[in-house]
Amino acid sequence: MFEIFGNPTTASGAVVTPDSAMRVSAVFSCVSLIAGAISQLPVHVYERTEESRKRADHDYWWLLNEQMSSAWPTAAAWEYLVAQVLLRGDGIAYLKRNRAGQVTAILPWPRNQVQILEQERDSPRDERRLQYTFFDKEGYFTVDQADVLHLPGFGFNGVHSMSVIQWGACNGIGIALQGDEHAGKFFSEGGKPEVAITTTGKMTTGQQDEFRDAWVKKYGGNQGNRRIPLILTQGLDVKELTMSAVDQQLLESRQWQVIDVARAFGVPPHMIGETTKASSFGSGIEQMSISFVKHTLGPHLKRFRDELNRKLFLTSRFFVEHNVDGLMAGDSKAQGEYFGKALGGPGTQGWMTINEVRRMKNLPPVEGGDRLYNPTDYQAGPGDTTKKDENDDDSEAAAAG
Repeated sequence: MFEIFGNPTTASGAVVTPDSAMRVSAVFSCVSLIAGAISQLPVHVYERTEESRKRADHDYWWLLNEQMSSAWPTAAAWEYLVAQVLLRGDGIAYLKRNRAGQVTAILPWPRNQVQILEQERDSPRDERRLQYTFFDKEGYFTVDQADVLHLPGFGFNGVHSMSVIQWGACNGIGIALQGDEHAGKFFSEGGKPEVAITTTGKMTTGQQDEFRDAWVKKYGGNQGNRRIPLILTQGLDVKELTMSAVDQQLLESRQWQVIDVARAFGVPPHMIGETTKASSFGSGIEQMSISFVKHTLGPHLKRFRDELNRKLFLTSRFFVEHNVDGLMAGDSKAQGEYFGKALGGPGTQGWMTINEVRRMKNLPPVEGGDRLYNPTDYQAGPGDTTKKDENDDDSEAAAAG
């Protein structure tokens, strides 16, 4: 455990583990946001051709998009694996193969129930190869790295990766945990500070006990002796025992911890509900959302694709790719303008066909919709109108099909 997480005790005194970290709302929001975004991305299988690529009707599509195994729907499996990457550094899954070597199921496995060791090498020049030991209450088994889907996080060193909660947000999460506990105690006691009672005379021990009992019955909280007042006799005085929530800047501190945790996970704060520093409207938020896809999800997706390609296919003929268009799409007006430019028009070369656009919108193809628009099929006429090309008997029909 210490090899994976290091010393879980932080400077604040809180113990930060994957389980305790997820009790912090900012951590829960960041993990669920990233894992949920990746889990909803379609994973398409492509086949390389001489000059380009084409979508392939491959058996692995079902594993990567619908069901990884009989117990794991693919969306839930992706969320679990991505959460393991963020909280523990690596997401591990066992690849179950048939006798022909084809993967028939992908079994996600808890990272803390997998031991990763390097196989012996005769020379430091030999390539490093790993073996994985999986264990649970039923027993254990050991396999070569070829039968393991190892999704790495940032800082992969050939064996394991760096956990965000261990390296990037350990102390921040510890402070947040202590802040949550302190705030809970403070408000459970009505938000009242500790007090001292002064008297100019002298009170016997019995009188002090009777006074404390009466005070606790009236104003006591549920935190043991925390709200039992101190009694100062014979003119002794005290100015202040505890600071108020305002003096402690409790709310400001909790707000700063949200931003600090979001920074460690690479998530724009507004996406986990922290909008005090930015407007919830306008192009700024939209651009930050696009940046989230490019700079936060992008590195994860690239690492995952590399691992999927090298473990599933064992060849360069096939490869997978995540379709992020759904996350990058704007509103209906923005999509209409984008697709209008993509299809092309008079004087503008199109780069998408009608059927490609319809496929993205989950619509069936139409006849003649697989041809790119060619501006030479049209010639501009007076009044910004179009007329048929004299060399084409039916240029509109030719452009459509």
